[in-house]
Parts: sequence; structure tokens; C-alpha cells
Amino acid sequence: MMLSVGILVFDKVEILDFAGPYEVFSAASRVHARNMPLQMAASALFRCHLVAEEMRPVHARGGMKVLPDCVLPPPGDIDVLIVPGGDVSAVLERPRVIDWIRAQDTRITASVCTGAFLLAKAGLLNRLPVTTHWEDQAELQARYPSLVVLQDRPWVDCGKVVTSGGISAGIDMSLHLVERLAGKQLAHATARQMEYRWNTHGTDSPADPGLFRAA
Repeated sequence: MMLSVGILVFDKVEILDFAGPYEVFSAASRVHARNMPLQMAASALFRCHLVAEEMRPVHARGGMKVLPDCVLPPPGDIDVLIVPGGDVSAVLERPRVIDWIRAQDTRITASVCTGAFLLAKAGLLNRLPVTTHWEDQAELQARYPSLVVLQDRPWVDCGKVVTSGGISAGIDMSLHLVERLAGKQLAHATARQMEYRWNTHGTDSPADPGLFRAA
């Protein structure tokens, strides 16, 4: 069954935060198709699309212009939602985007870097262990004191919600999600196809975040 991977983009989004996960999931689909019998390879494993608040070019950090594929689709259309970071100060004040993130009925919602601030504002991270870019961990903890902000983890997996550190850590997290959704063999084959040294040492969270506080 094909899984829909929606990746949110917005002005001042960090390029690798969205492009890294896009590459992982699209590469995983190519590797998967190559290894499948011809009669079973017609349908892609993952279908990636860029989602934005408006159908116009998005101006990413560094000046790159990105054209989204669609405007905020309704709940149920996305199986895996990736919320990247960058300069999120403006999008944090966009109620339509925050409400849309909150309303999504996904198998997994994941953030890269400061995308964790968007998930936190949407109320998806309450009392959970999380991570973000090392420069922003103290601010995330101060703004949202109910969170348990962890350091030195490429990702923290809480089941339906996953957060990751900055920029390239989104690639590590996305490979981890491929492993969760399609198996370890495909995840490692995808990393090899990308010639990427995958940091597999993330954190799979226990049910009780108090265990992290005690540590």
C-alpha cells in the first residue's frame, strides 16, 4: 500500500529540513521498486508532496524558490506529515497552519529542527520527551515547560509523534521512519543508495516521560 508523505513548506524554511526527508522517502521508493518483482512494482511505496498554505513559490532560506504541490489538504489525506524548521517566527503566528497541523489524522507526525516549535504550539508535544536543533533546545524548553527536551539525540520517537535535531538529523529521522514503516533492510539499503552515514542512535521513548526527568 502506498503511503502519502506530506512535507510542509513555508517562507524561510531550512532547505535540507524538507529536502532531506523528501530524498529519503523518494529514494526508499526507488530502491523498493528495484527489488520488487515486475508485476508488483507499479505502485510506489511512498508518495512525497510539498504542502503549503498558499499555492505560490515559497522562499526558502538561502533564496531558493520552491513550488508546493498542494494547499493544506484535509485530514486523512496524509499518512506521514513532516514539519521542517528554519526561521519559524512568522509561521508560528499563522493560525491556519497551526490549526491544520493539529487537525491532521496521520500515522506519524514528525518535526525536523525548529519544526518542533510548530508541533508544540499545535499541542502535539505536551508532556513528551522531544528534541530540536541544539541552538534552540533551551528556548523550546522555556516556551513549553511541560516538554522534556533531550540533548544529543538525532531523533526522539514517541510513537505517533517523532521529533529530530537540526538540519541533517532530519535525514537520520526519516531513515528511521522508513525502518518503522517498511523494515530495516529497506532503510539500510536506502542509506547506502544515498551514500549517507546513517546515525541510528536515536531514542525510542518509553511511555512515561518522567523516566527521562529522573535521568
